[in-house]
Amino acid sequence: MAESDDRIRLVIVEDEHLYRDLLQTVLRLDPQLDVVGAYESADEALQAVPRLRPRVALLDIELGGVTNGVQLGLLLREQLPDLGVVLLSNVRAPRLLASLPPNEVSGWSYLLKRSVRDAMVLRRAIDGAAMGLVMLDPTLVAGRQARDRGPLATLTPRQLDILELVAEGWTNDAIADRLSLSVKTIENQIVLIYQHLGLDRTRDPVHPRVKAVLLYLTETREGAPLGAAGGA
Repeated sequence: MAESDDRIRLVIVEDEHLYRDLLQTVLRLDPQLDVVGAYESADEALQAVPRLRPRVALLDIELGGVTNGVQLGLLLREQLPDLGVVLLSNVRAPRLLASLPPNEVSGWSYLLKRSVRDAMVLRRAIDGAAMGLVMLDPTLVAGRQARDRGPLATLTPRQLDILELVAEGWTNDAIADRLSLSVKTIENQIVLIYQHLGLDRTRDPVHPRVKAVLLYLTETREGAPLGAAGGA
């Protein structure tokens, strides 16, 4: 019983039958995840999901009907305020996360549907949403470039690399490992990133890691990878 209680409870809302089955198959391969419901429509989900009290909901953005995935996530949060949301889409439009209401910005991940076959990416999206952070599909992160004279221009190439990895949902330990640096160095660099971006780490109720990723979204555009551009 204890093992089951430790798993992250998930629900899926996806109107394409075959893709919904694929999601369930992939998710059930992870012993730390527990799929407690799968639904075809927003109406079905609104009726059933609150009773199941999942930790994370995976929602197709382009649901058929009048309610899309973003709207469904907000409606579910009215009854489950701590619910994490992983948005799934065929469209490259992650900046919609930056348009969420200020009190709702925490706990959202944005994945392209083709990325769910990568178990590591999918798990980072789920974990980030469950922890109240914001995570973006790595494919989308790699294709963004800082705007000229924006706040990201004050960051060093190394800090831009770190911010990209934060946006992809990597933990400080994992970032340190990927960049062959100490965890303490990563922690110090992230504090400097917050300072350069003018993010309050004490009084703002929104986690600065969330604010940093949202600022990254609004202050970048499609283009060359940030780290590559900065290091040239």
